[in-house]
Amino acid sequence: MTAYYIKKSGLGIQSFRKILKIAGLGFVLIGASFFLYFFFPVLSYQFFLANAFDKNRIEVPIPKYLVVNRNNDLGSLVASGITSLTSDFTDARNWYPNLSPQNQKAQVDSYLLSIPRLKIENAQVSTRDYDLAKHLVQYLGTSIPGEQGTAVIFGHSTLPQLFNPKNYKTIFATLHTLKVNDEVFINVDGITYKYKIFSIVITDPEDTNILSQSFDNSYITLVTCTPPGTIWKRLVVRASLDSVVN
Repeated sequence: MTAYYIKKSGLGIQSFRKILKIAGLGFVLIGASFFLYFFFPVLSYQFFLANAFDKNRIEVPIPKYLVVNRNNDLGSLVASGITSLTSDFTDARNWYPNLSPQNQKAQVDSYLLSIPRLKIENAQVSTRDYDLAKHLVQYLGTSIPGEQGTAVIFGHSTLPQLFNPKNYKTIFATLHTLKVNDEVFINVDGITYKYKIFSIVITDPEDTNILSQSFDNSYITLVTCTPPGTIWKRLVVRASLDSVVN
């Protein structure tokens, strides 16, 4: 009679150990992803905005407590990360949720904005809705360019390397590279107005003073989230009317 022997295999234990290793690696990667996500504002600030401060490209004509600094606490970073997960920031109303926009109807439905330095040409600005995925948005109740007062214009941003002047989800991704005296052109009903930038500041997301009106001249205020790729703060670029081109 032939005897048969069955050799016990160690494949079960080896497979189990391999699964544990893969699972452990997965948890490490997930943890690292969450860490980078919540601390990305600090990294982004260092990469994209620190040099701007060092070269004095960003002015500070408002109280310094409103300006991004390197000592912001962990709580503000975590809160920013949670808010970005739970809010739709292609809706401009979510940028200032505690503020109720006026229902005042503007005289024009839309107009065009161009920023030569950023290669933005004839971007549409809507005065009727808040959908930043489709166009730039003028905050309802603020003045139309060319009039006395301030037109407050919101634009979406993301990582600068994703910048596309034709994509409204990335259109203001390089707004932080603008300098004082750069030009912005606005075309309203066939009339082109040239504005010159005089102020670039960074404010807290709770600061609604950026929506205030000044009626001694015609102004525009460009607003986006900053540092690039985050919703941590607001980058505010102000420009005053320089001339009427045609």
